Amino acid sequence: MKTATSLARAAACAILAGTLSLLAPPRALAAELAGVTLPDHVEAEGKSLVLNGLGLRKATIFKVSVYVAGLYLEEKSSDPQRILEAPQVKRIVMQFVRGVGRKDLVKAWQESFAENAPAGMAPLQPRVDTLNSFMSDVAKGESIAFTYAPGKGVAVEMKGQGKGPIPGEDFARALFGIWLGPKPPNPDLKSGLLGGA
Repeated sequence: MKTATSLARAAACAILAGTLSLLAPPRALAAELAGVTLPDHVEAEGKSLVLNGLGLRKATIFKVSVYVAGLYLEEKSSDPQRILEAPQVKRIVMQFVRGVGRKDLVKAWQESFAENAPAGMAPLQPRVDTLNSFMSDVAKGESIAFTYAPGKGVAVEMKGQGKGPIPGEDFARALFGIWLGPKPPNPDLKSGLLGGA
């Protein structure tokens, strides 16, 4: 039979353990898709951004997986137009699940901008050329990321190395419109970025 002292000691230990668990740093939450894990929150341009959703880019008629994209926003939203027009910091990360050559990346950017640029390509082309100049071969496990900050433009990260920024709200809208506009690379990718299954 336990004595009053041992019961008091056990209660004190339980309280101490509970208090310490509250003081411990919060566990970093993460989301996973196709073997790629991305954090639920990131810091960018002095803002805490939340993961809005994950999507898988599939290519060719064989639906080959190319990259997992994660969209980060200041506030979650399922409205693509609102996301594109909102004057807020936003970030998209492409984590590659297969290697892609520079030539294919450049071709994909050119085609995707042409399909999703509402005002046409002429005013954007010099900046698309700048983006293309940043490209290099990407191996499985490497990433490309874009962070837009109002008034600053789009900062480009190629395999963890900072490039840019590329100025212009019109460029940012067209860039994010590649995934969120009327003609995304594949519908499931857009749906996933908007928080869908």
